[in-house]
Amino acid sequence: MASARRSPIADAPRVGFVSLGCPKALVDSEQVLTQLRAEGYAIAPSYDGADLVVVNTCGFIDAAVAESLDAIGEALAENGKVIVTGCLGAKDGGDFVREAHPKVLAVTGPHATHDVMAAVHAHLPKPHDPFVDLVPPQGIKLTPRHYAYLKISEGCNHRCTFCIIPSMRGDLVSRPIGDVLAEAERLFRAGVRELLVVSQDTSAYGVDIRYRTGFWQGRPMKTRMHELARELDALAKAHRAWVRLHYVYPYPHVDEIVPMMTPNAADGGLLPYLDVPFQHASPRILRLMKRPAAPEKVLDRVRAWRAVHPDIALRSTFIVGFPGETDAEFDELVAFLREAQLDRVGCFAYSPVAGAAANALPNPVREAVREERRARFMAVQAEISAARLQRRIGRTLDVLVDSVEDGIALARSSADAPEIDGVVRIADGNGLAPGTFARVRVTAADAHDLYASCEA
Repeated sequence: MASARRSPIADAPRVGFVSLGCPKALVDSEQVLTQLRAEGYAIAPSYDGADLVVVNTCGFIDAAVAESLDAIGEALAENGKVIVTGCLGAKDGGDFVREAHPKVLAVTGPHATHDVMAAVHAHLPKPHDPFVDLVPPQGIKLTPRHYAYLKISEGCNHRCTFCIIPSMRGDLVSRPIGDVLAEAERLFRAGVRELLVVSQDTSAYGVDIRYRTGFWQGRPMKTRMHELARELDALAKAHRAWVRLHYVYPYPHVDEIVPMMTPNAADGGLLPYLDVPFQHASPRILRLMKRPAAPEKVLDRVRAWRAVHPDIALRSTFIVGFPGETDAEFDELVAFLREAQLDRVGCFAYSPVAGAAANALPNPVREAVREERRARFMAVQAEISAARLQRRIGRTLDVLVDSVEDGIALARSSADAPEIDGVVRIADGNGLAPGTFARVRVTAADAHDLYASCEA
C-alpha cells in the first residue's frame, strides 16, 4: 500500500514574523510575507513554532528604536535565529543593530524584500513546490480582510529637520501608476472594502519622474496625484468600496482632489477625508523644521476645502516642544488649532531622534515642558473634537463594520481611519458582520467616538 503523502505546508520550513512601525513598514512586511509564501515557506504564529524569525523594525523616534531593540532581543531569547529588516536596520549601515544584538543572522534596511529573502535562503533553504497554490492574487496581508494599505511610493524629497526617514528610505521613488492601479483592482476583487493610500508624501506622487506617462488598461495616463485619485475613485465605485488618502501635503493641486470626493459614502469612491501633517503653525518654527507650508495659506486652504465639501474630515499631526519653541509660539499653535477646527489630531512632544538636524538647534525645550504642552494641546483638541462630534447626533451615517463583540459592533464612518481615529459603537450590532457596510443613526458622542443604532 502506498504511503500517504504529507502536506507540503506541514513539511515546509516555518518563518515567524514581527512587524513594527508605520503603515509603509506594514506594506513592506506584507511583501516579504507574500514572497515567503510564494516560495513555499509556512508562516509560524509563535516563536517556538518557527525555524527562524524576521523582525521588521521602526527607527523613527527613540521610543520606536527601543521597542524595536526589545523585539529583536525577545525574538533572540525565544527563538535564537533572527533576521532584522526595516528602518532601524538602515541605521549606521546595520551596525547599530549588530552592536546591540550581535547574534542576529542578518540586517537589512527598509523595502528590501530581495535582501530579506536572500538571508532566509542562506539560513533556511526551501525549494518551491509548484503543485501547491500558496498565494492569493492580492498577496499576504496583515490587516483584516476588509481593508488594506496601498503604498504608492517610497522615500521623500523633503529634509524636515526633525525627521531621519530620507536617510533610511531614500529620496522619493514613485511606483508606476499602472502597477498601483493593478494592485488596487486585485485588492478590490479579493473583497477589500477600503483602501488606505500611504506614502511619505502622497501629494508629491510622480514628481521624481516628472509625471511620466504610464498606462492603465491600455490608456496613457500621467503618473500624478490627480490621475491616481480619479482612477482609484472609479475603481472603488465599481466595487462599492472606499478609498482614503493619507500623508497629503497641502500643496495647491490638492484643491483639485477635493471636488472628486464622494458626497455619499454608500456609493463608494474617494472619501471626503484628508490626512495632512501640518506639524506646526508658527512661521519661524516651520522654517526651522524646513516644512513646505505657511499657516495663513493653510487656513485659507482648509476653508476652501470645506466650502467645496462641507463634510470633509481633516486629520493632522503636530509637534510641540520643538527646539526654540517659545510660549508665544506654542500659543500661536493653539490659536491655529482653534481656528482650523480639525476633526482628528495627533500630537507628539519633540523627540531628539539620533541623526536629526533639529538636535543641533539652540534653546532645546525641557522634557517636562514638552510633555506639559502636549497635554494642553490635546486637551484643546478634545474640546474641539467633542463639539464637532456632537453635531452628528441624530444624523444617519454609512459605516464599515470592523468587529462585533458581545452584541456591540465597532465600525467606522468616512471620517474615521483604522487604528488612528475614533469609532462608531453600534449597540444593536449583533446581526452585523465584519467587512460589511451598515447604515446607522447617531445617538450620542464623546470626545472621540460616536454611539449609534442600526437604521430600521
